[in-house]
Amino acid sequence: MKRNVLTVPVRKVHGAASEAVQDFVAVEEPLEIRIGDRPLSITMRTPGHDLELAAGFLFGEGILGGAADIERLDAEGGNRVTVTLGSRVEVDNARLQRNFYMSSSCGVCGKASIDAVHATGCTMLPRDGFVVAAQFVHGLPAKLRESQAVFDRTGGLHAAALFDGDGSLRSVREDVGRHNAVDKVIGAEVLAGRTPLARTILLVSGRASFELVQKAAMAGIPVLAAVGAPSSLAVDLAQRFQMTLLGFVRDGRFNIYSGSWRVQ
Repeated sequence: MKRNVLTVPVRKVHGAASEAVQDFVAVEEPLEIRIGDRPLSITMRTPGHDLELAAGFLFGEGILGGAADIERLDAEGGNRVTVTLGSRVEVDNARLQRNFYMSSSCGVCGKASIDAVHATGCTMLPRDGFVVAAQFVHGLPAKLRESQAVFDRTGGLHAAALFDGDGSLRSVREDVGRHNAVDKVIGAEVLAGRTPLARTILLVSGRASFELVQKAAMAGIPVLAAVGAPSSLAVDLAQRFQMTLLGFVRDGRFNIYSGSWRVQ
């Protein structure tokens, strides 16, 4: 198993004094995702939960609809995942030829319009009476922080956590990329056959981007909460799909940018 943390020599400065010590840093390495023998994507990620990352990414892009569409899922050579789709799964080869590229900061480059999300088969989130208490939302960052094992050692990772409507924590994943952490969380649910993720809340440790709203909407997650700010396109997309989007969830406060009817 590849390590997700390394030690490096550093010189720590305290005012005018300094000392040589060993410090921890989060590992960042490329992962190639392939469909059969066709390269599809390269993402810079923190090793760990790579199969979930690949499944979550393909699910979020509408390439597969669930675990039943996967015939095989293989980790090869430490930095490659090959996905073999079932014989009945139809793949748009023209889409695959444009070779997605992701980085740890930008998400899926070239994803420029809300119409493109509609094209992946994303549907409107239901107004089914699911609500969350504001007091519960205030407690989410602390629950996330308590579960960030690698962040405690490095201080250099994003995290995503999935909560049930009753407040119980379902899963947490960490990565150098916000979108990778979300793909890992959603991918675990996809592989377990638990999508769509109705009546759940997704919390991310950074800002809420267009890509993160897209991934949550594709998974059927009705509430996306972010410790940081949302982008304008993230707000537009959340409003279009009737998602509850919360920003600046920290220090006993938060803003509701969309879907206020789910917060009481």
